[in-house]
Amino acid sequence: MRVVVTSDVDGYAADLLVGKWDSIRVLGLATGSTPVNVYGRLIQRYYDGTISFRTKRTFNLDEYLGLAPNHPQSYRATMVRDLMQYVDLPDERFHVPPGISDDYAAACTAYEDDIRAAGGVDLWVLGVGVDGHIAFNEVGSARDSRTRVVDLAESTVAANVSYFDDSDDMPTQAVTAGVATIMDAREVLLLAKGAAKADAIARAVCGDESADTPASWLQSHGNCTFLLDSAAAAGIVNSAGADATRAPGAGGREHSIEFLD
Repeated sequence: MRVVVTSDVDGYAADLLVGKWDSIRVLGLATGSTPVNVYGRLIQRYYDGTISFRTKRTFNLDEYLGLAPNHPQSYRATMVRDLMQYVDLPDERFHVPPGISDDYAAACTAYEDDIRAAGGVDLWVLGVGVDGHIAFNEVGSARDSRTRVVDLAESTVAANVSYFDDSDDMPTQAVTAGVATIMDAREVLLLAKGAAKADAIARAVCGDESADTPASWLQSHGNCTFLLDSAAAAGIVNSAGADATRAPGAGGREHSIEFLD
């Protein structure tokens, strides 16, 4: 695992993606506040002619259970507002887990099949929850979990309910790509900003690999970068030291740390 600490998480992430653009055929995307400004930077690069989405294929991590694709708070609709309406990705190449289905088990299996049929995800962009969840893989999610229906933790509901006009409309379940689904990606880029994420990041990087902190499973991914601002990295710095170039991980593993500013 590589840990990069920078004051410009959004700019670094966008530059990293653009630098790899020609080799990214299938891009995994997250929804939420953390990657929004990264998507804004990609839109700028699209408008200035640096990149095109026309031949890409994207897979999103998750979707609320019971929300139609055109529901304003569905993750599909959110991705359209935040990115897709501005770029040239064909709609048939834009994939989001099913929020509504007559057979969720079959639909989840089909989502995994679609990812495999596309050749797998080349790079998956992730955020992380304050409890260390990734996508909607809540605390307790196993390393071998796949796309499935999950119950949302109370903390997750509390963190997202403000997006709904009526708190009663906030779903309590979702469909999420599993930990193993994410780990299958050839590269993972996890973004975290703010002091609220510091404890989860410290446990994910320096603690044991455990379902208690789902992001910790990424320690054993062969090509994973945690891109953090200084506030989110504070717990790692406390463990490793302000001038450290390595951070301790599980099982004697060490992770490189780069402080860019």
